[in-house]
Amino acid sequence: MNVAFESLPDPGIEVIDPIERVRYSLFTDVPVEPTEADDSVFRFPIDDAATIECSTITLPTVAPVIVRDEAGEVLASTEHGSHEEIPKGTYSMELSVQLRIYLHVESEVTIASSTERTSIEFGEQTQIVLGGRSKHERPAATLTTTDDPTDVMQAVSAMSSSLKTTSPERSLPTLRGHPPSIELGEELSIPDGVEPPETGVRIELPPTYRHVYPAATLAYYLGAEMVPGETPRIVTDEGLDYDLDGPGGYEREVVRVLKRVFFLDCLTRTEGLYPVELHERDALEQAVELDFESLYDASLQTQLAAYLDVPYDAVEDLLPQWKLTTHVSPTAQSIETLPYLVNDLAVVRIAEPERVSASSVEETGMAAYTRGGAESAHGNTYVQVESDDALEQAWVGEETPIGVSKATAQAYRNRFDREPSTGDISITVVCNDDRMDSERDAVDEVYGSRANLPFEVTVERDLETDELAATLAEPTEFLHYVGHIDAEGFRCADGTLDAGELDEVGVEAFLLNACQSYDQGAKLIDAGAIGGITTLSDVINTGAVRIGSTVARLLNAGFPLRAALTIAKDESIVGSQYLVVGDGGLTIAQSESGTPLLGEITPVGDDEYEFTFAAYATTSGGMGGMFMPFIESNDEFYLNSGRTRSFRITESELAEFLELEDIPIRVSGELSWSGDVSVSDIS
Repeated sequence: MNVAFESLPDPGIEVIDPIERVRYSLFTDVPVEPTEADDSVFRFPIDDAATIECSTITLPTVAPVIVRDEAGEVLASTEHGSHEEIPKGTYSMELSVQLRIYLHVESEVTIASSTERTSIEFGEQTQIVLGGRSKHERPAATLTTTDDPTDVMQAVSAMSSSLKTTSPERSLPTLRGHPPSIELGEELSIPDGVEPPETGVRIELPPTYRHVYPAATLAYYLGAEMVPGETPRIVTDEGLDYDLDGPGGYEREVVRVLKRVFFLDCLTRTEGLYPVELHERDALEQAVELDFESLYDASLQTQLAAYLDVPYDAVEDLLPQWKLTTHVSPTAQSIETLPYLVNDLAVVRIAEPERVSASSVEETGMAAYTRGGAESAHGNTYVQVESDDALEQAWVGEETPIGVSKATAQAYRNRFDREPSTGDISITVVCNDDRMDSERDAVDEVYGSRANLPFEVTVERDLETDELAATLAEPTEFLHYVGHIDAEGFRCADGTLDAGELDEVGVEAFLLNACQSYDQGAKLIDAGAIGGITTLSDVINTGAVRIGSTVARLLNAGFPLRAALTIAKDESIVGSQYLVVGDGGLTIAQSESGTPLLGEITPVGDDEYEFTFAAYATTSGGMGGMFMPFIESNDEFYLNSGRTRSFRITESELAEFLELEDIPIRVSGELSWSGDVSVSDIS
């Protein structure tokens, strides 16, 4: 089961992705009971379908709705403030929400969107076929490769076998499949049928890890075959010969090509199945002449040649801020993590880390105020890498990174091992120190604060070792631990519990808000957890409370682990001591509007404010998706990663926005929440 349909008492129906724990409610004018339906009526891939009968469907948010006729032609594309009346006929409607939902009807259709919700009316009781497609993807196959770089090149080439299309629509996250997983073994083994698409594109590289790894994401996205060559270059059957060893070096040129091709695909696809007003296209067309209509129907090779003719400087300022940069150790073991990075379209850089002494990591200069008694961490080799401007940063290697998250192949595998669930999201809060009650009270107020996304919250206090072991074994989506950890393990009333002694854990994600919790967090990953936030050294009590409560609220708002920590780090002087281990792209909740947003408000005069958004792509709603800021004067979509342009809005527009959705907002550099801010507070 990839998608489930369940009746709501309101009345309505809830569409559920049980693996990603994503759900979306459709409210109806009468109670409905879904029955199994034939999904062949839909033009797009569907996981599951159901039939209901009603005359009105109301979406709890404003969501883009694309209406197509029987031939697939787009008749209408709505956003906030839209009102479309379509005469009786046979139509397919696509709802762009957290998971893809499609409606198939034979009826007249009226679609109206306010600033808060979208309604779809059919005039009378009508049979509606609902289709759902999960954004979740898992590896469909496992490849085996030796540590010979030429074998690794063949394994990397096979990753693009999962692309669902080679058209510009592959820039949409729902039309890129998860690459096959890769394991190291004694011989190269690629299952039958796992082959790259025939795009006529090849990437020639010297067969070394330092060349293969940085080009992996580009090869996947282009559906290109990676083959040995003397110099790095892209060649096509139509005669393109593009040098990848540019003036700024090989890695820099690969990144520039990846970003340029992906970005221009996002623009070209607006000529096809998704003809929306995209801000980035409008901005580019003022500086560059590209025949997007002709490009859409051209071959991938022709598109690629045209894109590479566009100067990088012409697109650089319009590019979306990249979701993830990974700094990878050039070893054979790194190949096993590569498919999961490529699935996020990550920029991959070969790391040249600077080793950092343990004493410099652990020196906070505030030992008297920290969660006392923690010993120095043992057995860790610390490294520091040079970060770039991506929203999230990760390290792949044996060492412990400073300032970026630690990604491991085991954590990603654990994600795919978890069982689907259609129940409430379960959260366990453990407070093993009475002095931390202020943090426990803070997180109690945060979890379950959204009525339309149910949480099942359990709070435990002062657990002994066997009780904590039992708690860690219980299935739960998120564990928020408040207390003390030392070199021996979790401190309990009767001793310490070492997570390394646990055979398995039921915890999926965690925040270990305790001193020097990194080693115990890594052991939780080894025992089956997926990702979590840990500390490298001692942390100040008050700072830990601030970090913990901020992370909790950000996770509740749908931010991934890495992004939540990146934002929360700025809220405390001990922020640099925290890092994510495992799968930092994991989310435990969903954003109400589909894309987690961080706003920034700056007063610029009487009754006028400058408003900017930063969007954070998630793993389930990856790069290439779109969102529309709910600003009255805005009628354009934006790509869903990084900062938008600044909007000038009035006091009344700002007040209206602050009431829509509770999102994090920076006001004069201070982090707050839109539900806690009034216009009178901003000056």
